[in-house]
Amino acid sequence: MTDSPEPRRVAIAVAPNGGRRVRADHPAIPLTPAELAVTAAQCLEAGAAMIHAHVRRADGRHLLDAEAYGAAIAAIRAAVGDRLIVQITTEALGLYAPAEQIAVLKAVRPEAASLALRELAPDGAAEPAFAAVLSWMKRENVLPQIILYEPAEAIRLEGMIRRGLVPWPDIPVLYVLGRYTLSQTSQPADLLAFLAPEAPRFSNWSVCAFGRHEAACVAAGALLGGHVRVGFENNLFRPDGSLAASNADLVETVATALGRLGYAPCSATDMREGFHVRS
Repeated sequence: MTDSPEPRRVAIAVAPNGGRRVRADHPAIPLTPAELAVTAAQCLEAGAAMIHAHVRRADGRHLLDAEAYGAAIAAIRAAVGDRLIVQITTEALGLYAPAEQIAVLKAVRPEAASLALRELAPDGAAEPAFAAVLSWMKRENVLPQIILYEPAEAIRLEGMIRRGLVPWPDIPVLYVLGRYTLSQTSQPADLLAFLAPEAPRFSNWSVCAFGRHEAACVAAGALLGGHVRVGFENNLFRPDGSLAASNADLVETVATALGRLGYAPCSATDMREGFHVRS
């Protein structure tokens, strides 16, 4: 076996705000469409290929709303064109029911969207509705990414694929290392359970992590064949523990580290082709 002379390309996604953090957490967290547009341009320059966007109410609270998403997407597109994939979240944060999450997704019809398995298909009774929204996404060419918080969810998703509830034989996933708690600090070893020999295998998987070891966690993921997501949604700190200046700071940290290891960040075009879910 020989190595390819071309560097492996890794997709870097940025999650710049999430649904929880506000200015008191970091003065540079982007909350408005204009701020998301500026962040998108900075992160594109730093090496990102995708932006994972949340929108907020006027008071900063988490929001799922088609009009707000439309404004954010338009602002980002005005700043970067199609050079970034714009992925919206369907995350509920305990504020929305699955039917509301799905309704917003369909009203926006974005290029890409993330869906948490535990929110939209918490049990067998919810699986038909989840299967239906995935079928809609396939018809409408909306790129899915399934959020998985623990290996048991990956096993369950694999079972749904086998039973024909997922309209593709494979689907992009995001492994989340840790939880949204005040003191959470993920470690690279947290990824191992998702990649155990008996664990399901997905062709396109990404990883995100909490706390100052974010860069180490996602670099480990890249070295093991995955793609990465960084940003203020999950982490505010550089690897040395100092406060990051911006989301682009976190993107650049990872892009630089991977570059020194012989890996290259892919473009949005590369990502669209590489993350195309097989029919």
